[in-house]
Amino acid sequence: MKIQPEIINHKSEITKSWTQTPEWQATLTIIKFFAITFLAGLMFLPFVWMICTAFKSGIEVQSPHFWPKALHPENFSIVLRLQKDSIRHTFLNLHLLRWIFNSVFVASWVVTLQVITSSLAAYAFSRITWPGRDKFFLAYLATMMIPGLVLTIPQFQIMVSLDIVNTYRGLIIPGAFTAFGTFMLRQFMLGIPMSYNEAAEMDGASHLQVYLDIILPLTKPGLITLAIFTFLGSYRNLLWPLIMVKTPALRTVPIGLLSFQGDYGTQTELLMAATVICIIPLIVLFIILQKKLVRGINLGGGVKE
Repeated sequence: MKIQPEIINHKSEITKSWTQTPEWQATLTIIKFFAITFLAGLMFLPFVWMICTAFKSGIEVQSPHFWPKALHPENFSIVLRLQKDSIRHTFLNLHLLRWIFNSVFVASWVVTLQVITSSLAAYAFSRITWPGRDKFFLAYLATMMIPGLVLTIPQFQIMVSLDIVNTYRGLIIPGAFTAFGTFMLRQFMLGIPMSYNEAAEMDGASHLQVYLDIILPLTKPGLITLAIFTFLGSYRNLLWPLIMVKTPALRTVPIGLLSFQGDYGTQTELLMAATVICIIPLIVLFIILQKKLVRGINLGGGVKE
């Protein structure tokens, strides 16, 4: 027996109309809210554990209790060398503020250089017509497929030949160029009408003037998004500083925490206290630029005609 098409269409219309009722939409919204809240709680749980552990005593860390029975803010004073360690009765050989300064200094320079080089390359690949432009861009983009570990030894050999091992320059220069940043800013610039360039060129503006006065202001959301991603990646980079840094004075946050864990690994509460202090710059950066970051990600391009 064949089912009449009219019956099938009638049932589909009933199902469609039922799923579009206000009650169903409200229920679906509540389910989505609880699902997102649950996932957000799972992602936030390690941070809560880190903060709770930072306020625990050495004995409480070994216990199964999640929340500290009594707060011990002296853990932060100990890692900042404002107070002697209660176990060793000496100041710990830690330079936490120096590590944070090194990480912020290196990350700031890497951000500055990446924004400059990526925006210039993106302008050349999107706003200037020249032979083989798209082929060169694809070849440049293909470098993203090369694993970073493969480039580690050649980069280190270059740093040795330039005699900048164990220097700030050796930490900064390899991160000054990025194919990802060029690709992202190129997508933003492709969304800007070419009529802007044509009008500026008719007024006698050079490519540098168009780049500085027109294109960069219109791609500001993309520049900020790239700057945030670059700062986060450079601040928490472990491998390259581990290879380049030889003296304690040049240690960045990941290297410092790694050495801290090696020297004071049994004092988990102090390690967590140091970690909480080290992520403060990242939290401040996100709070200040979160709206611009979301806008840059959602925009996904420049000005449309």
